Amino acid sequence: MHEMGIAQGILDASVEAALEQGATGISAIHVSIGDLTAVAEFALQFAFEALQAGTMAEDAAFVVTTVPARSRCRECGHEYGHDSFQMSCPECGSLCLDLLQGRELQIDSIETVE
Repeated sequence: MHEMGIAQGILDASVEAALEQGATGISAIHVSIGDLTAVAEFALQFAFEALQAGTMAEDAAFVVTTVPARSRCRECGHEYGHDSFQMSCPECGSLCLDLLQGRELQIDSIETVE
């Protein structure tokens, strides 16, 4: 389960950032996860909850925003949403595309307690 390592990285980075700002605790961590990352949100939530005990983020909410996949066709310029199985352009059928979003895996914000 690679979500455990991802959750640990998010927790470590959040605690480090909070300590650098002089915070005494973390009340919420907001993250974005793209649909194409193969990260299971429920597994990430579970891993985070298992890891947060005993840290300054022990009572922190873990808020996940899912980012849908979206691409632009290189042939006709059409922008469209898709999943990881059906990525061809719905207008012209081309598979030549530029991925615009859907691979995000990032911390958006950390709410701290002073």
